[in-house]
Amino acid sequence: MLMNRYTLHETFVVHQYSVDEWEAKPHNHNYFEIIFVEKGNGYHTINDIKFSYKEGNIFLLAPEDTHHFEIKQHSKFTYFKFTELLFSGKVNLPDRKYWLQRIEQLLHHPNIIPGDVITHKEDRNIIWDIHNLVLEEFKNEKIYYQEIISNAISTILSIIVRNISEKYNSNQKSVPAVGNSKIDLILSHIRQNVYDNELTKISYLADTFNMSQSSISTYFKRKTGESIHQYVTKYKMKLVEYRLQHTEFTIAEIAYQMGYTDESHLTKTFKKHFSMSPKQYRKEVTLSS
Repeated sequence: MLMNRYTLHETFVVHQYSVDEWEAKPHNHNYFEIIFVEKGNGYHTINDIKFSYKEGNIFLLAPEDTHHFEIKQHSKFTYFKFTELLFSGKVNLPDRKYWLQRIEQLLHHPNIIPGDVITHKEDRNIIWDIHNLVLEEFKNEKIYYQEIISNAISTILSIIVRNISEKYNSNQKSVPAVGNSKIDLILSHIRQNVYDNELTKISYLADTFNMSQSSISTYFKRKTGESIHQYVTKYKMKLVEYRLQHTEFTIAEIAYQMGYTDESHLTKTFKKHFSMSPKQYRKEVTLSS
């Protein structure tokens, strides 16, 4: 079936829907959505996994996620739609390295635990308060409203990452939830811990997922078509590419953040994947923007 794809040209928008029937067909996007259920109930399907929704639920949709609603009772939704460009001016925060890691978990992380993304009541209350703040700022457009919205969405995403991480870690210790195959959990572990070389070693993965080193290597290759080392390296290169495009970190700083011994080691690996050095890549991106 041909999938509808929606494109967002603004950095951030708010859309509100009050409906008895959901007319949009299953679709995906080139942007993020945080969906707040203001009222009503029914069913929400994300990536072919169906579950009920009710008032107060909060959903996160990443680019390429597909979804649709089946409404049982008149429902009202508020959507915060945004692209990663919303955060491009935030790279000079004192804790920018750690903030960026949290956001990257969402930028490059499939929705492996679909459904309501908040576990803790206190976190839910905080996010709904921030939701109210964002609506006011977006509506009134007072001075500095764009910076306030950017910081507000950053805070919401950090809280969501915390809740998703706790869900993921608890699921990993028990039987995986529906839709969470072992390979999904292994890939998620790698993405969440890609900054720490020790936590992505085959020996650590084997212990974590109760497999021998040879069996997890064979299993991973069969499921993904590449070795664990190849996958980790490709994923690191994706993060390096993102940081070259959207931050002002030096190549040496990015090398340190990604766990490379020095800048030359990163440069050598990057050249293999992009046929140019990180400095050349950044220069080309700058010239084309």
